[in-house]
Amino acid sequence: MSQDIHLSIDAMGGDQGPRLVVLASLAFLKSHPDVNVTLVGDESQIKAHLPALVDSTIESRVAIQHACEQVSVHEKASEALRNKQNSSMWKAVSLVAEGEADACVSAGNTGALMAFGVKLIGTFEGVRRPAICKKVPTLKGASFLLDLGANINCSAAQLVQFAIMGSALAQIHGVEKPQLALLNIGAEWSKGGDAILDAAHQLKASKGLDFTGFIEGHELYSGKVDVVVCDGLVGNVALKVSEGMAGFVFSSLNRSFNASWWNRIAGWLLKPVLKNWRDEFNPSLYNGAAFLGLHKTVVKSHGSADQLGFEHALAVAVEQVRGDISARIGNCLKN
Repeated sequence: MSQDIHLSIDAMGGDQGPRLVVLASLAFLKSHPDVNVTLVGDESQIKAHLPALVDSTIESRVAIQHACEQVSVHEKASEALRNKQNSSMWKAVSLVAEGEADACVSAGNTGALMAFGVKLIGTFEGVRRPAICKKVPTLKGASFLLDLGANINCSAAQLVQFAIMGSALAQIHGVEKPQLALLNIGAEWSKGGDAILDAAHQLKASKGLDFTGFIEGHELYSGKVDVVVCDGLVGNVALKVSEGMAGFVFSSLNRSFNASWWNRIAGWLLKPVLKNWRDEFNPSLYNGAAFLGLHKTVVKSHGSADQLGFEHALAVAVEQVRGDISARIGNCLKN
């Protein structure tokens, strides 16, 4: 029988505040009887959003730790490090660092979450800064994309480290020899900034990685490679443009099918196909990305995630812990 997993959750992070976090956590516990959670944040606000009647088997697996402060999305990471050691995010990460929880999940300030993780949990030897990585759907299954916002300006050495960690994660997920590429403005070796070109030459010379060269934005979901590496600015923009495009397509189709009676009939006939398509590519089902390079698991949820999205971020944390992903990446880095 597997051991229960304990998640520490920053209840004050995210655009919608503690209500969504509390409801998502309770829903997740209902379908995951082997998980316990500690909700960290303003105790009065958390309790205000707890339903009056909660199943006793769920209530017994929920703890609350009060935190009198929260990290604003507008705060710089350096300021949060100095001034927010009583915040919900700091205390949630601390529970993992102290061994009282197996993983931390937060939808709050990305820079602060990374800084707290580095300060309290620490990175593996040789890893200067962790990278946010997540699995994205492709025509051939899925690829791993990193960095997604933790590191805006990256050196060539950081990009190489991201490639090593991303390849290690792909191997852990069953890809025997992951192919990787750098996301660039063109496939030609004459294009791109100094950092990405320098990283490309280093990766090409590496004997332990299957580096295929550059990949362009329109190939991101082609499944051409298993791992796509970029700096946090490019990765975050690519991800959010993709999420925005998915929403645009869904809304445009809905508007078109409601434009006339004939269109409504066509929409009704196509409803099963469109439902399957929407379910498969719903951005909420891909929410939650882990910081690779930390000794223990920290997962970042999208700040604007809905309840389903936050539940999926919790599922990512459980998957990371259950698969001992952090330790296995550390072993890959040693080798």
